[in-house]
Amino acid sequence: MNVQVRDVPDDVHRRLKAQAAMAGQSLNEFLLEHMRQIASTPTVDELAERIRGRATAELPPSADVLRGERR
Repeated sequence: MNVQVRDVPDDVHRRLKAQAAMAGQSLNEFLLEHMRQIASTPTVDELAERIRGRATAELPPSADVLRGERR
């Protein structure tokens, strides 16, 4: 699969190319690595769904715990 990004400002291109060189990568390798990271990062909606899917903990009310600790 090929992806083309148009209208990249010259200063952005130069900075990305320099960062790739500092990482010992081609610009393509550098951008592909970052695209993989972006793609693997869950969205807010995905995180919310994960949280909703978690089991709730059955804990005593914090006020009861504090009263017990104070005694």
